Amino acid sequence: MGNIHEWGQKIKVVAEDWVADWGLIAIVFLVALASFGLGRLSAMEEARPPVSIVQAPTDTKERAMDPGGLLVAARTGSVYYYPWCTGASKILTQNQKWFQSEAAAKKAGYAPAKNCKGLAPR
Repeated sequence: MGNIHEWGQKIKVVAEDWVADWGLIAIVFLVALASFGLGRLSAMEEARPPVSIVQAPTDTKERAMDPGGLLVAARTGSVYYYPWCTGASKILTQNQKWFQSEAAAKKAGYAPAKNCKGLAPR
């Protein structure tokens, strides 16, 4: 047991000597580092522009519906879309077939596209 106690005393003496020699220097260094960091942080806050909330400009132009009709399908396809659906944008202009109503599209043998919102099969 004496061995552990002796080692503990030696460590305690070295730690006390280190704190006596370097403790004040370490404390001054850490305070200086913290002050510098806080100064930089406050400078960044002041440089940031203030947030302002304004009303977003509205689009005054009305968008017209595509001249072809209400629904579009590919001539070689089997489904029809609204003109704003993703699938409709992939149809080449020369391959587009336009319909005025869902009934006309169904009569021509087309089915509603499953990935076009609002055209779910009924």
